[in-house]
Amino acid sequence: MKVINLKTTNLNNMFLDLQNHFGGDITRNSDEEILTVNNEKAEGLIRGITFKGSISYIEFDIVFKNDILLVNSTLNSSPIYFAYCSKGHLVHSFGVEGEKTKLEKFQTGIVTTNSKMNNVFHFNKDIHYKISTIVVSTDDKSLSYHKLNATLTETFFPKKENGNFLYTGSYNLRIADKIQQLSAITQKGIVRSLLIEGIVHMILAMEIQQHSDDLESLESNRGTLTKREMEDVREISEFIKNYPEIQYTLKYLSNKSGLSPAKLQEGFKLMHERTVTDFIRNVRVEAAEHLIKTTDLNISEVVYTVGLTSRSYFSKIFKEKYNCSPKQYQDHQNTLAITG
Repeated sequence: MKVINLKTTNLNNMFLDLQNHFGGDITRNSDEEILTVNNEKAEGLIRGITFKGSISYIEFDIVFKNDILLVNSTLNSSPIYFAYCSKGHLVHSFGVEGEKTKLEKFQTGIVTTNSKMNNVFHFNKDIHYKISTIVVSTDDKSLSYHKLNATLTETFFPKKENGNFLYTGSYNLRIADKIQQLSAITQKGIVRSLLIEGIVHMILAMEIQQHSDDLESLESNRGTLTKREMEDVREISEFIKNYPEIQYTLKYLSNKSGLSPAKLQEGFKLMHERTVTDFIRNVRVEAAEHLIKTTDLNISEVVYTVGLTSRSYFSKIFKEKYNCSPKQYQDHQNTLAITG
C-alpha cells in the first residue's frame, strides 16, 4: 500500500506532488490543471481548477495499480470537502487507523474536521474511480474568503473543538448528469473556465440541497429509492434519450425497467425534476432542435423523426422552450449558415 501525504490546498503545488508520486504529464488550460498518467502506477487523469473564494474542484477519473492512502494533512484551517462518486466507491477515515465510511456510486458526502486528525481517502487497486470533490476554504484570514465560505463554515464546520463532521447522503443522479456536462465542455480559455465554474457551483448547490432534503426525509420518515432503483431510472432515461421516436407508455417503461409506475415517477422527479411524460416531451423537443440545427430535414420530417404526430402540438411545445416557432428557428439557422 502506498501512502501519499498532501500538505497543501494550493492546486499547483498539489498537482506537482501528485506528479511526483505517479509520474505522468501536467497540462494547463487557463486556470485548469490536468495530470494524465498511463504507466505502471496508474492510468487515467486527475484534474482541478480553483475559483474565486478559494473554492476548488478536483476530479479523479483514474485506475490505481496499487492500493493508495491519500492523506490530506491537517492544516491551520481544514477545508470542507463536498464529494460525489460517479464510478467505483470512496472510503474515508479520520486518521489512517480511524473508522472507515464508504461512499457508494451516486452518493454524496460532506466531510471536514476541527480536530488534529487527517482526512484520509482509501483507494483500492484496479478499480475505476470517478470521484468529484469540491473543496471550500474555511480560512477567514484568506483574502479571497467570501460570504459563501462563511455560510458553509457556519453550517457544516464542527462546532466543538476537536470535532469532526461526516455526512453521507442519498443517491442523487442529477449530480451525475452535471458532472457529465463538465466532461462535455469543449471550449478553451476563459469561456471554459466560466462554464466549469457555473456547473461546479450548481453541483455545490445540489449537494447542499441533498443534505437539506435528507434531513427533512429523516424527520418525516419518507422513503427513498435504493441504489439499484436509481440506476434503473438512469438506464431508462438514457434509453429514452437514445430512442425518442418510440411511442412510450408508463406501462411499457415500467415493464422495461422493472420498476412500478410509482417508483418510476418518484425516480424521474428526483433525477430530472420532471414527471415521466414531461421528461419524454423535453427529450423530443431537444432532439428536434438538434435535427433542425444539423440536418436538412423539413419541420414535418423532424416531427416524425422524434416520435411526435402533431405538427401544431410540436410547434406549441417548441415555442414554449425556445421562444420561437420551429420554422423561425430553422430560418435563423439557415441565415447563420449563409452569412457564415
